[in-house]
Amino acid sequence: MNRLTGFFATGAAALPVEGELPPLGGATGWLNSPPLTPADLRGNVVVINFCTYTCINWLRQLPYVRAWAERYKDQGLVTIGAHTPEFSFEQDVDNVGRAVQEMRLDYPIAIDSDYAVWTAFDNQYWPALYFVDGEGHIRHHHFGEGAYEESEMVIQRLLAEAGRSGVGHDLVSVDARGVEAAADWGSLKSPENYVGYERTENFASTGGAVPNERRV
Repeated sequence: MNRLTGFFATGAAALPVEGELPPLGGATGWLNSPPLTPADLRGNVVVINFCTYTCINWLRQLPYVRAWAERYKDQGLVTIGAHTPEFSFEQDVDNVGRAVQEMRLDYPIAIDSDYAVWTAFDNQYWPALYFVDGEGHIRHHHFGEGAYEESEMVIQRLLAEAGRSGVGHDLVSVDARGVEAAADWGSLKSPENYVGYERTENFASTGGAVPNERRV
């Protein structure tokens, strides 16, 4: 039994109900869609993707989410991005809108600048995926990058449970480029870091990072 077969080997128990789809009314705005509610989404399989547009981990996940949204939208999948900002400039809706256009996202984006949707899900991570069945139950989640095959198989299974036809079992093939390309974990030498003294780590100069002072 390989890893993917084993993922669903226990049948329905492999995707237990984890909770109900929380309200999305805390969003301060929407892009690509009018405001959506759990009632509006009932009958559809829903993927909620928590993101923020400068998060490198989300950028590397994005090609898969975008491909799933395109492949399965006619079978009843609704993909929703919940944009919860990490930095103050990501609260600017114009900035978010430009990023959405540049990244070719045509699915609904909930603007979660007040962290209301994030809090309703009790979410803690960028990126995060929540998979919701046609009855409004959260059936699976994944935090961080990776597990793309398992995630797509969850989508296929929930669509089949919802009675959608023509779903198939083939998985998307993604050719990610630029910032969306997968990390070369075997060759990376430097850890992720932040610019600025508040959050930077491993600063090499004697005396460490000092506010408002140039260091080399």
